[in-house]
Amino acid sequence: MNNLHTAVSRPPILMIDAEAETLTDLALSVERRMPAVSALLLREAERARLYSAAKIPADVITMGSQVEFLDDSSDDRRTVTLVYPRDADIAEGRISILTPVGAALIGLRTGQSILWPDRCLTVLDVRQCPTAH
Repeated sequence: MNNLHTAVSRPPILMIDAEAETLTDLALSVERRMPAVSALLLREAERARLYSAAKIPADVITMGSQVEFLDDSSDDRRTVTLVYPRDADIAEGRISILTPVGAALIGLRTGQSILWPDRCLTVLDVRQCPTAH
């Protein structure tokens, strides 16, 4: 199923206030090495509606969330856990926030689609890990 007609280039997103601050610092720290991902992540953190960790809805992708999504460009379904770079291990399904897919997923909710930058990603399910926040 192709969701390109329903995907929004930049749908509304939500973030935990402390995570947004940490992600902004992280994006600034890699600006020279990874300018494209840094810019994408900074833009997302800037436009997000912020919540405390206790008030963020359970279906919002935050750091540590396990996410099932569909990549409409290839019809691939993937399940990954969104992590900080030091915890990334693609073989274990842990993707870094400093990847284009990681930066695209942060703040989205179940059912949302995003055009990013050359593909459409649709969030199918979000599961929070008990120690994620």
